[in-house]
Amino acid sequence: MPARQTLSFAAQHALILQQNFERCFGAPLIAKPIASADLLQALQQADFALVSHGTQADPVFNFANTTALSLFEMDLASFTQLPSRYSAQAVTQAERNQLLAQVSEDGYIDNYTGVRISASGKRFYIEQAKVWNLYDQQQKYYGQAAMFHSWRWLSQ
Repeated sequence: MPARQTLSFAAQHALILQQNFERCFGAPLIAKPIASADLLQALQQADFALVSHGTQADPVFNFANTTALSLFEMDLASFTQLPSRYSAQAVTQAERNQLLAQVSEDGYIDNYTGVRISASGKRFYIEQAKVWNLYDQQQKYYGQAAMFHSWRWLSQ
């Protein structure tokens, strides 16, 4: 039964990611038409990085697709225990905090750039990231998500 509950949560989460992205940016996360039943798999296998975090005082990641997990060099179980602030280096933490405040106020941002750090300490620069607020089916604040197509590794 727990695997079924996890799948149900993941499928519902994928729908929330898709609906809120489309609300903010006027286009779906996945460009080609896709059945709701196939959305989670399509998001997991997308060629862009997609992550989200919850509503805790120190928000913890609750989703990452395969591309994001590869960039952050983590498995899903480890990633979903990580406070999202640890995805940025300390020197860029103030910039990240400003970004999240702007997203909270405006609902989204579509041109974020910044440095992120993987589990092994590798740094990568993300470009033109979209970050948006998430709301559940009852319009209750649900967290924030980010996606980006473009990144480059930085020399150590």
